[in-house]
Amino acid sequence: MTIKVGDKMPSGTMHTMTADGPQAVTTDELFGGKKVALFSVPGAFTPTCSAQHLPSFVNHAGDLTSKGVDTIACMAVNDAFVMGAWGNDQHAEGKVMMLADGSAAYTKALGLELDLDGYGMGLRGKRFSMVVDDGVVTQLNIDEDGYGSTSAETMLEQLG
Repeated sequence: MTIKVGDKMPSGTMHTMTADGPQAVTTDELFGGKKVALFSVPGAFTPTCSAQHLPSFVNHAGDLTSKGVDTIACMAVNDAFVMGAWGNDQHAEGKVMMLADGSAAYTKALGLELDLDGYGMGLRGKRFSMVVDDGVVTQLNIDEDGYGSTSAETMLEQLG
């Protein structure tokens, strides 16, 4: 079942790259007592994700935090090494936390998996954005094509 507005985020663990290597990040650590702008892309270093989606959040990080967002996080079904390299390439450090869901376990828990076998990419995550306030989804956008409704600009409009 797909997560929806009003639902509590499922428990889970993702990973982020640190100077000491991959580090686990639990959903309790990520969402507990915070307002989080979480967005997901089908894959790191892919065209739309690299040219538009992640840059929209990097470029508007200050605007989002001024609207009360404590953490901005990008999630993808990739490993922590790839997510770390992509974050470095996109100058996301200090602006967007790069989260790896390497086995798609958390993506499946959200009900937002995407089968891209036909494109040689395997199981990935749908492109989405959400606002999570202390573990509860308060805004959810899912894009089937493109990235417009899941961009930082759209989220800023929704945050008022």
